[in-house]
Amino acid sequence: MKIAMVGSGYVGLVSGACFADFGHEVVCIDKDQSKIDRLHEGVMPIYEPGLDALVESNVAAGRLSFTTDLAEGIAGAQAIFIAVGTPSRRGDGHADLSFVHAVAREVGENLANDAVVVTKSTVPVGTGDEVERIIAETGCKHRVSVVSNPEFLREGAAIGDFKRPDRIVIGAEDDFGREVMREVYRPLFLNESPILFVSRRSAELIKYAANAFLATKITFINEMADLCEKVGANVQDVSRGIGMDNRIGPKFLHAGPGYGGSCFPKDTLALLKTAEDYDSPVRIVEAVVKTNDSRKRAMGRKVIDALGGMEAARGKKVALLGLTFKPNTDDMRDSPAIAIAQALGDAGVKVAGYDPEGMEQAAPLMPDVQMCKSPYEAIEGADAIAIVTEWDAFRALDLERVKALANAPVMVDLRNIYKPDHMQSAGFTYVSVGRG
Repeated sequence: MKIAMVGSGYVGLVSGACFADFGHEVVCIDKDQSKIDRLHEGVMPIYEPGLDALVESNVAAGRLSFTTDLAEGIAGAQAIFIAVGTPSRRGDGHADLSFVHAVAREVGENLANDAVVVTKSTVPVGTGDEVERIIAETGCKHRVSVVSNPEFLREGAAIGDFKRPDRIVIGAEDDFGREVMREVYRPLFLNESPILFVSRRSAELIKYAANAFLATKITFINEMADLCEKVGANVQDVSRGIGMDNRIGPKFLHAGPGYGGSCFPKDTLALLKTAEDYDSPVRIVEAVVKTNDSRKRAMGRKVIDALGGMEAARGKKVALLGLTFKPNTDDMRDSPAIAIAQALGDAGVKVAGYDPEGMEQAAPLMPDVQMCKSPYEAIEGADAIAIVTEWDAFRALDLERVKALANAPVMVDLRNIYKPDHMQSAGFTYVSVGRG
């Protein structure tokens, strides 16, 4: 089957490369000429483990290609995926659908055969109806079925998630759409991946509901971590204790500095806006958004407290280890490190930062942070070290070298990757999250 993937960002490129690896003929389309030029040269626009090799092998096999010409790219395609960005709209937090609508119109104007148009982008409820209306408005004479197929990819593990999914959600309103989508995902039948066919609006809401629920789990365990510090409990024990209940589960119960990234912040805001538009408030999600925003700054204050408080902190230096919102990605969107660095800067603290993959992305977002070439360069002369992202590179730091380089052996571990007794025996003043 020929598949066209409109949008060659994170979702589009990973999905396109994986579909090609299944044996489909895939054309990835993007308006950004420089991005397409780099892809032709084998240069990935994002960091995702294994993606460069996957793209290279499928390009070499002739199953994956790239173009800026949408009309050329969709010619003969039976499935056309829309995988463009839907960032939070400035002012009201609603998803900006201008890119989705523009693609729908261009597809309608250029479609030369019957096809299924699939919204892979995360879009609010009712977007499929609007895409269908826009295509019809162009006067397209071919049979078109508009389908919702939300993605559930974790950055840093996206290829595995795509090839071994928990579920495949397909929102279709007719048999044509369902039949084509069965063929698109037929290679996954061998893995017995469950396919859930629902209405288009249900599929659109499933994506937002899933992300809001996961964001709620993160925020809940972070509040429990604060309570643990007050009462002398250990949040990791609490997490294990409640996670062993199969009604709750252990995932997303790791205390830390708050969630960030490309999905949870914008999707929770978009869900709030949808709920507001339909006069059906989602109070829990409202509390999650507010609590998570305040937590990031609170983690900055936690580092300041480790320096001796606001008065003592002024003029001191902190090394931030890990700048991306999670490991194994270069994504800086809504990373807790940004708010933490701002809180430290506002307190007159000098900040040096290091990240294994995110330095290029971080630099323009954190202009007052000194970007370093290694964790040890960042640590040199620091009065405290703060671990913000749990990269593997930070799990076994040479503690004797750290002590020799730093002004003071103070570590604030916002991801709880070290054990308190081990750090204390190594001579560190050690502060973690929820382990009073």
